Amino acid sequence: MTEYASGHTTWRDVLGRAGRGLLPSRRRRGGWSLGVPVIALAAGLLFTTSATTAGDTPLRQDRRIELTELVAERQERVAEAEEAVEELRAEVETLTAALAGSDTPVRIEQERADRFRTSAGMTALHGPGLTITLDDARRPDGGVLPAGARPDELLVHQQDLQAIVNALWAGGAEAMSIMDVRVIATSAVICVGPVLLLHGRPYSPPYVIKAIGDPDAMRAALADSPGVQLYWEAVDAFGLGYRETVEEDIVVPAFEGTSTLRSGQVPR
Repeated sequence: MTEYASGHTTWRDVLGRAGRGLLPSRRRRGGWSLGVPVIALAAGLLFTTSATTAGDTPLRQDRRIELTELVAERQERVAEAEEAVEELRAEVETLTAALAGSDTPVRIEQERADRFRTSAGMTALHGPGLTITLDDARRPDGGVLPAGARPDELLVHQQDLQAIVNALWAGGAEAMSIMDVRVIATSAVICVGPVLLLHGRPYSPPYVIKAIGDPDAMRAALADSPGVQLYWEAVDAFGLGYRETVEEDIVVPAFEGTSTLRSGQVPR
């Protein structure tokens, strides 16, 4: 134990003692005593590097990107891309129409393509059919869950939407839209968390599905679908929303997005 006495002790003496403590002595020293200066030097270097790198930024700041901000950013990028595609599509159609006036093979192919625009979903249609609305369960004041229910059982899921859409096609639907977006051969019903993602854009409930066709045939197909029956059971048990309305004249818009086919067959 080192004692520091007052009086003639100077800073030179103190520094000299510290230096002698760091220098190796003639006696054999343990590994721990040799490692302490190295560890202290490494810790100091680490602290200095962290402070220099961080600057005025708190090192413990929460840097997680909010989901809503991410969705909004992606939605804006999709809208910008669709706007650019629409401009290019209009330019191509204008040039094709001008070329068709003087080029017979181009005109023949254009007329051939026009015959398939309706079946491909590229033209708006209207007629009798069904409008179906699905919605998440509404919790009472205080957000108390129904007895025996889990939080995910109060939401409309991807399989619920898929069951409705597939049943409507099976019932003879001629055209369909979800949230006023035309459903075509390459459309995919995908849920990301609590929202529906359709052609790159997110949609929140209530989800509105419109289908043109024989209302009675489509209602019978809905009743025969096991997936739809499961959803109806959840409607009764947990209060999920379901409304089915017969319409005399529904309008289904033309598809206005972009689509890439990996394979296909021309209808005959």
